[in-house]
Amino acid sequence: MTAKLTAVRAGALTTVQDSGRYGHAHLGVPRSGALDAFAMRLANRLLGNGPDAAVLETTLTGCALRPDRAVTVVVGGAPCPVAVDGRPVAWGTPVRVPAGAVLEVGAVTAGVRSYVAVAGGIAVEPVLGSRSTDLLSGLGPSALRDGDVLPVGTPAGQVATPVAAPWPSPPTELILPVRPGPRADWFTPAALHTFTSATYQVSPHSNRIGLRTEGPPLERASTGELPSEGMVLGAVQVPPDGRPVVFLHDHPTTGGYPVIAVVAEPALAAAAQAAAGTPVRFTLG
Repeated sequence: MTAKLTAVRAGALTTVQDSGRYGHAHLGVPRSGALDAFAMRLANRLLGNGPDAAVLETTLTGCALRPDRAVTVVVGGAPCPVAVDGRPVAWGTPVRVPAGAVLEVGAVTAGVRSYVAVAGGIAVEPVLGSRSTDLLSGLGPSALRDGDVLPVGTPAGQVATPVAAPWPSPPTELILPVRPGPRADWFTPAALHTFTSATYQVSPHSNRIGLRTEGPPLERASTGELPSEGMVLGAVQVPPDGRPVVFLHDHPTTGGYPVIAVVAEPALAAAAQAAAGTPVRFTLG
């Protein structure tokens, strides 16, 4: 028999995530998946899991879990204190958690999202080929609640000898390379200059759907209504308040606000770890 994890403390927002759902945008289903894909894959690699094995993605406050059988875990992504039955253990390297012990993943000390990987992966039933929680469409398992029980898969590989893994630090300034979007011509030349020269800040209202920003509004050249059109991961949409919103993994697949630019996907992992108030700059490249 394989292990099961009971949520002793679910935290502010803890979800099951893997690499996400591909090929369903025409059905209105976004990709979802881990916002910091690099952190997910590194944690899985340290445990001998496949790179896309499902993990838990926590938000700011961590979570606490109790396995009914001994398991090996890695807590990575945003740095945070980690303890087993109150005893501090290593962050970012494999840790053995005995049966019945409580793994406490504390509040982040930097960044936003920590990742809890377990040898064998989180083995909830996949939906449309993915185990990911989709907060927009409601597909996949619900966000974790106190008392929820999660199945663990059978470990398939060799756990790595503890090493200094190359975990990137959360950004102190977020630099987002962009290409012009399909509706860049809906904005004045002054707005286009402001977009790529001003410094914005990450809004505390950001979530898995989008990274919202605070800063100078962007003035439209066209004030007409835009029919809904397809949206992609990394699209920078500008709502009526003029502040750019970067679409993340749970974004809607269509939208009616103009897209001024699109962020290159590799930059989105850093966006996932940019805390509220982090300076943001958009650069053409």
